[in-house]
Amino acid sequence: MTGATIWLTGLPSAGKTTIAHEVAGRLRAGGRRTEVLDGDEIREFLSAGLGFSREDRHTNVQRIGFVAELLASHGVTVLVPVIAPYADSREAVRERHRAAGTAFAEVHVATPVEVCSERDVKGLYAKQAAGEISGLTGVDDPYEAPVTPDLRIESQGQTVAESADAVWGLLAERGLV
Repeated sequence: MTGATIWLTGLPSAGKTTIAHEVAGRLRAGGRRTEVLDGDEIREFLSAGLGFSREDRHTNVQRIGFVAELLASHGVTVLVPVIAPYADSREAVRERHRAAGTAFAEVHVATPVEVCSERDVKGLYAKQAAGEISGLTGVDDPYEAPVTPDLRIESQGQTVAESADAVWGLLAERGLV
C-alpha cells in the first residue's frame, strides 16, 4: 500500500486533531496502516525542550515532517494535525516529501480565530486574554495561512463527519484510499 502524509494546519482549536482522528478511524476501518502525529504529543516526547521562538517552531515542524515522511515511505498514511504557523517550514516538509517521492497533501483547517477562541479546547485564548501567556498563534504571534493548500476546510460551517468527508475525497482523488 502507498503511504502518504496529510498535514492539517490551522489555528489552535481549529479542529485539526478532531478531523485527523475521524479520518484515521475510517482509514483503519478500511484496513489501512495509519498514524496520527499529534502536535502536542510530539512536543512532549520528540521536541521536549523546544520553546516557541520562530527557530524552535521551525525545528519542531521539521522533526515532525521527518517522522511523517519516514512512516509514509513505509506505507503508512500519516495524519499530522499541527499548527505549523510558518509557510516556509511547511514548504520544507512538502519538499522533503517531494524529494523522496512520498505523497503529501496540505489541508488548511481555516477556522476563524473568533470561532477558535469560542471553542478554546485547551484554554489558551482565555489565558492569553488574561495576560497569563503570550505568543499565541494567530492572536499575538503570526500564523501564515496557506495560500494554495491542497484542500481548505471551514470547519465552523460543517460537522466533523463532513470535514472528514472532504479529506477522504482528497485521498480518493489521489488514489490514496
